[in-house]
Amino acid sequence: MIQVFLFLYLFQAVAPQPAAQAKVLLQSGIDAENRHDIDHALVEFRKAAELDPASSEVLLRLGDAYMKKHDAADAIPPLKRAIELSPDSIPIHQLLGYALLAQGFAAEAIPHLEVARDPGALGIAHLENDEPAQAMVNLQSALENDPDNVDLLFYVSRAAAALGSQSTDKLLSAFPNSARAHQTRGQGYYQMKMIPEAGKEYEQAIAIRPDLPGLHLELGEIYAGRAEWPKAEEQFRVETKLQPGSAEAAFRLGDALVQEGKMKEAAAELRRSDSLHPNMPETLYAMGRALAAADASAAEQALTSVLKLEQNSSLAAQADLLLASIHRKQGKSELASREMEDYHRIQGLKSQ
Repeated sequence: MIQVFLFLYLFQAVAPQPAAQAKVLLQSGIDAENRHDIDHALVEFRKAAELDPASSEVLLRLGDAYMKKHDAADAIPPLKRAIELSPDSIPIHQLLGYALLAQGFAAEAIPHLEVARDPGALGIAHLENDEPAQAMVNLQSALENDPDNVDLLFYVSRAAAALGSQSTDKLLSAFPNSARAHQTRGQGYYQMKMIPEAGKEYEQAIAIRPDLPGLHLELGEIYAGRAEWPKAEEQFRVETKLQPGSAEAAFRLGDALVQEGKMKEAAAELRRSDSLHPNMPETLYAMGRALAAADASAAEQALTSVLKLEQNSSLAAQADLLLASIHRKQGKSELASREMEDYHRIQGLKSQ
């Protein structure tokens, strides 16, 4: 009997304790991970967790291995147990936040990601939790450190759209008869190609606030789209008076005047637009059209500038065509032929 007790005592003394066995398995799992054998690592980490369920390190490794297998559902239980054991561990909070977010539990992920101070994931969680304002703050912060991150750019775009939609909903519900509400509805109709409805909304907005910048410009663009140039000119002219420093308003007015054949006045307005915002190809092309008959040299200069700024575009092709016409009138047949060659080359590229 004494020999039996002595054997048992000696066996307990030399037998590995569960914690010690767990450490061996933990290291074996880490070695497997380093060999990119995640399946074997998972087996080792699971065994280690069974032997030492109070080890937050083992549970973190197990949860991490599940995440590497894209198995967030199985990663959550060991990570939740790990955070109970080590509530101040930033890596555990971060990984648990990722796992919860991957499973769609955005609200539950937020506090963990806040502890981890992970603005990118936190921004995504806020966005998924229908909190675009908080999402935008965090996503912009993350984007500052990683400006070319495709995923961050995507989510910033989504947050901006959601924030805009939220603001629009509030505007339309709280102030449905305001000028801004009519303007917003007008913009929506315009995007949906519902032009008559858009025009009516803008007219109502202008009736309420005729001096509101932007309204006349947007209504003028509707008239321009329907080739109602006198009406477009009227609206653009009002806009240039409201915003004399707006290059776009000056350009729109100048372009409308070109369409109406009022070339001298158009050229003056387009020069003014160019002085406010130099080297805009559309402005320079319209200026070339306005000056073609009265000042061929100035027109040629404007159109040549277009070709320096634009390459192989539709606008460049139109500039080539107009330059060819100017050169023919000047008797410069060789230059005209060269411009026509460029025009046909661009047209060929477009057809391909």
